[in-house]
Amino acid sequence: MARVQLSPALTATGTYPFVKLEEAKRRLAAQGVDLIDFGKGDPREPTEAMIRAALAASLPEISTYPLAEGLPELRQSVARWCARRFGVELDPDTEIIPTYGSKEAIFLLAQVLVDRDGDRRLVVTTEPGYPVPDRGAVFAGAEVLQLPLLEENGFLPDLDEVDAATWNRAAIVWINYPNNPTGAVAPLDFLKQLADLSEEHGFLLASDEAYTELWFADPPHSALEVRDRGNVAVFNTLSKRSSMTGYRSGFAAADSDLIGALKQFRPSVGTAPQEFVQRASIVAWNDEAHVERTRAAYRRKRDALLPTLDRKGIRVAGSKATMFLWLEVPEGETSEAFATGLLDHGLIVSPGTFFGPAGEGYWRMALVPTEAECRRAAEILEQAL
Repeated sequence: MARVQLSPALTATGTYPFVKLEEAKRRLAAQGVDLIDFGKGDPREPTEAMIRAALAASLPEISTYPLAEGLPELRQSVARWCARRFGVELDPDTEIIPTYGSKEAIFLLAQVLVDRDGDRRLVVTTEPGYPVPDRGAVFAGAEVLQLPLLEENGFLPDLDEVDAATWNRAAIVWINYPNNPTGAVAPLDFLKQLADLSEEHGFLLASDEAYTELWFADPPHSALEVRDRGNVAVFNTLSKRSSMTGYRSGFAAADSDLIGALKQFRPSVGTAPQEFVQRASIVAWNDEAHVERTRAAYRRKRDALLPTLDRKGIRVAGSKATMFLWLEVPEGETSEAFATGLLDHGLIVSPGTFFGPAGEGYWRMALVPTEAECRRAAEILEQAL
């Protein structure tokens, strides 16, 4: 029997990096190894009781399809949050749309904006980085250009190294700050420069801001703050802010033309959150106290690890925000070999190369284990390093 032909885009993207981590975790668990998992950035902080109660109270007797445009009450809650957090006024009816988390919206954006037969079919991303914008672009038939994030540049792309001809071919330029995996933050001047370039050259500045609410010193900026200078779309989510990864609830904010295009496109792919999730999300966006508690929890876990890492000569790079520690690999070792060595001690971490070639020389710890597990991991690192 003839075999079904697969999409070459699927073949080109290969195995999602964290699938490899899950395979390693299952293998070691089957061998009886006691594991502490710093690999995948999946929060294990409890979702607030009031959010869970709102979801339970909203479960209907009869289930119906959610509308792509979302509940007006949810859009209003998001608009109020953006005003409180970033001082930006958005029209909840025309400039906001709920998304199924942010991952699917990030992946699908190129489907809306890229003409695979046109001259403007370039999607610019950064690496090391979250692979989803690249993969979505490939499936949309786009060309992908990855700009390296180097420590000497504060893990910001060097915008001056990109020529005008390249900017003119770009349909989308993706950034992610606070950054996964480096934990770097973007200064407002950088966002202004990139927004100005988007206005000059006609591309969309698309900003993945899943980690804006997890910070240790100063609240990070949003590209929403420079939306008056160019073509800007922002994607945010409750996954990290409110420990709601499984709820799949986020939003996209942009000008009315792009939001109108998303409203036209999204019913075809059926990606709106369920209405009971949307009603729980309203409670989450309206409350800041639980987010402050979440930040404090990550700060305690970070503080449990940093003294040991410092004593053992492991340098922290970036790591000003997010739930991640971006750490330098000891001299003479590769990222993958170092991470593999820690597996033997029951610690699962991510080698920097999982996020792209520029990640060589670094490794990432996601601060998702409990505080007690972080303290136990520090004891293991004391012996292992």
